[in-house]
Amino acid sequence: MSVESTTGPLTTESGAPVGDNQNSETAGIGGPGLIQDQLLIEKLAHFNRERIPERIVHARGAGAYGTFTVTADVSRYTRAAFLSEVGKQTETFLRFSTVAGNLGSADAVRDPRGFALKFYTEEGNYDLVGNNTPVFFIKDALKFPDFIHTQKRDPYTGSQEADNVWDFWGLSPESTHQVTWLFGDRGIPASYRHMNGYGSHTFQWNNEAGEVFWVKYHFKTDQGIKNLTQSEADKLAGEDADSHQRDLRESIERGEFPSWTVQVQIMPAAEAAAYRFNPFDLTKVWPHEDYPPIEIGKLELNRNPQNIFAEVEQSVFSPHHFVPGIGPSPDKMLQGRLFAYGDAHRYRVGINADHLPVNRPHATEARTHGRDGVMYDGRHAGQKNYEPNSFGGPSETGRPLWQPAAVTGATGEQAAPSHAEDDDFGQAGTLYRLMAEDEKERLIGNLAGFIAQVSRDDIAQRAIENFRKADADYGKRLEAAVQALRG
Repeated sequence: MSVESTTGPLTTESGAPVGDNQNSETAGIGGPGLIQDQLLIEKLAHFNRERIPERIVHARGAGAYGTFTVTADVSRYTRAAFLSEVGKQTETFLRFSTVAGNLGSADAVRDPRGFALKFYTEEGNYDLVGNNTPVFFIKDALKFPDFIHTQKRDPYTGSQEADNVWDFWGLSPESTHQVTWLFGDRGIPASYRHMNGYGSHTFQWNNEAGEVFWVKYHFKTDQGIKNLTQSEADKLAGEDADSHQRDLRESIERGEFPSWTVQVQIMPAAEAAAYRFNPFDLTKVWPHEDYPPIEIGKLELNRNPQNIFAEVEQSVFSPHHFVPGIGPSPDKMLQGRLFAYGDAHRYRVGINADHLPVNRPHATEARTHGRDGVMYDGRHAGQKNYEPNSFGGPSETGRPLWQPAAVTGATGEQAAPSHAEDDDFGQAGTLYRLMAEDEKERLIGNLAGFIAQVSRDDIAQRAIENFRKADADYGKRLEAAVQALRG
């Protein structure tokens, strides 16, 4: 058996040299992604097929059904029917998850938590696929397979390796903000009920007049924020690997239905170009003083699934599942996810995964011309399978779900546009300085304990320097703590 060479230029799977492995192709600077980007499509498609049958990421999860209730009039911002009037209720399904662990891993670990929410609206299912943090480690989907490879088991050792994690984070300074979140107090939620959720990405809302607004979603837990220290989590994970799943199920069984207050930040589209941060950069937040969160609804979980495999493991979510009045933004991570999530569930569950009860529309019906494949249920009977046709089949509406975005410039591999205050470290430093002294101490201890496991001094030092660039005190204290542990 031949072994691939580790020397020479990086290539595609067909052997063509890769010119840029950091930036995916867009239609002009800041424009949407291009399907002609061979490297992006190849990497994401290959990544989605690396393991079966569990999810590659977010494998370990729990879920519940619930209800979303509108509490404020937002019709001037979006024409989405499920948001059209105060008091309107929509059935939902929410899947929580850890990111890096496999299906049998423990719940109480330091890891972001997935917060994937399906709204069963009368205009089709709307999926909001977010996390319990408002930011992420990277800003371009081209880097996602590489990032997750560093979090998973090393192909040689079979274990997660600190060298891999910190080598990638140190060489990807845009991760500094999210890493500060992850190793702070909120890095290990006490339960799924006691954490916030975020859409994380920026999305488009558009109203009946065709006006465009950019929005960010926030789900604020009504149970209050509760977290575990590293020592508490280590103990709990050893005693009860299913702690968070059990807590969620039992709270609903008791009739203690967890709930979240739903808020949005709204930016008029005209303000995006001159905003001080790139509003489509997933490693950045919009400071609340710039765009205060507005309460729009209440989410309550009130019904447990009856079969975990059928309803939680076979549930699928795609950020491309939009409804009229809601659409994507030029966020380069979101653009990649629009392809990758649907591709993953068609491979993992099957081409007809959307026919399963947990995934199909509940408040309307799907009318497509797709046929056959695994799990096809014959629902179309003898109907024609093409459009246009003159036999009375479903046809197009002529009105897109979202408004088009203007683009300029040449196609090619391009970094996202930089705004006046954009850098990889500023918001991480702000987050550090907002912490109380005891929070800082725990953050430094959590980071130092992991960095101290790195085998090479240059990898450890590069990681420390990124935190020093965020805040001088942050870097100084971290360096001292790592040196103390490494001797």
